[in-house]
Amino acid sequence: MTPTILVSIWVPRLLRGLLLVVLLAFLLSPESFESLLKPLVQPNAPAIYNQGSLLTITLLHLRTVFLATVAATVIAVLLAILVTRPFGAEFLPLSRSLVNIGQTFPPVAVLALSVPAVGFGEKPTLIALFLYGLLPIFENTLTALTNLPRPVMEAAKGSGMTSIQRLLKVELPLSLPVIVGGIRLSVVIGLATATIGSTVAAKTLGEVIIAGLQSNNLAFVLQGGLIVGALAVLIYDALGAVEAMLARRAGLA
Repeated sequence: MTPTILVSIWVPRLLRGLLLVVLLAFLLSPESFESLLKPLVQPNAPAIYNQGSLLTITLLHLRTVFLATVAATVIAVLLAILVTRPFGAEFLPLSRSLVNIGQTFPPVAVLALSVPAVGFGEKPTLIALFLYGLLPIFENTLTALTNLPRPVMEAAKGSGMTSIQRLLKVELPLSLPVIVGGIRLSVVIGLATATIGSTVAAKTLGEVIIAGLQSNNLAFVLQGGLIVGALAVLIYDALGAVEAMLARRAGLA
């Protein structure tokens, strides 16, 4: 490899590694960064969020996003499989309408409608993130399943595979890289959107940002925003690496 190619490969990796180290250091020992944040706050105001553990809040934020993404993945993939089968093709318009609900309704509106039904806390946030995350996973899965290599599918049919065997052994493995691409988009959307869950008493990084806005503490706002941003970059890149690895294994890259 030429030096230019090596630099283009390793510099981003080093930067991501550095970002991960800094993020972990801040979450494990935020007091170490107090001197950097002190100029952003008024005299005698705390520079580090002091109404809870940043590490605990971050883990709860990630848990909420994870649960919503898993649920969205299961439903979106099953819907895409259904509408790509001969017996389910007529449900494609209905399925598209369903998965578009999350994109047409603002998350705040979903929270407002969910609270009377399920109460305050994590549940309404999960509903909002679930609805918001359906579309990219569904569309990617649909695209992958409807654009499989015809020679491969004909070979699978010719070998005597049943439709279930073709789905499990050929279609889904070949579609997996594109599906992961949809999950990657859904996770990033969820990481940012989950912050509004704190408006209905969910434990997310949004409470750090809201506390900063209420007390005019720019350091709090910056902490919540930067943690969410760092998580989005790291998880997006990690899932991108998984997507590339699956594509290589499937012979698509």
